Amino acid sequence: MARNVEIKARVRDMARLRHLAAELATDGPWTLDQVDIFFHAHHGRLKLRTINDEESELIYYHRDDYAGPKTSTYARSVTPDPVGLRQILSAVLGELGQVRKRRTLYLVGQTRIHLDEVEDLGNYMELEVVLREGQSPTIGEAIAEDLMERLEIRRRDLCDGAYLDLFESSQVRRAADE
Repeated sequence: MARNVEIKARVRDMARLRHLAAELATDGPWTLDQVDIFFHAHHGRLKLRTINDEESELIYYHRDDYAGPKTSTYARSVTPDPVGLRQILSAVLGELGQVRKRRTLYLVGQTRIHLDEVEDLGNYMELEVVLREGQSPTIGEAIAEDLMERLEIRRRDLCDGAYLDLFESSQVRRAADE
């Protein structure tokens, strides 16, 4: 399976972050409207992603949930029939939830910078350092740490888990605040 080192963080100033990402980028930006449907899985996470209403892929990934750089293993498979695949996966595994976002993607070397506007959640960013064959996660972590500094990402803004987890915890907090 493929591997990357990734971080996720809340974004307080999206305009500033867009500017910094554009200065560092070796390619991009691209704007992607994404809908992720998450399914129950015994190990890791499983989601069906639709991009710009044009293409879809099934993505399995596993990573520990803690703030800061972490290694993720993943596999992706493009699907020409996302509606049929969703029906089957929903019937067999059940759906956990859905996340909608507008993603702006920049590339910096082997790293993907995602600036995400997540519906009903807010603004976030992800760094995904795509590890090369035989490349140590330690090297990926060093790249992520360097980019965090250059993008002015503060440690207190780092998040753990998937957007679905953050969405669920924010709903719990909102309900408790009411």
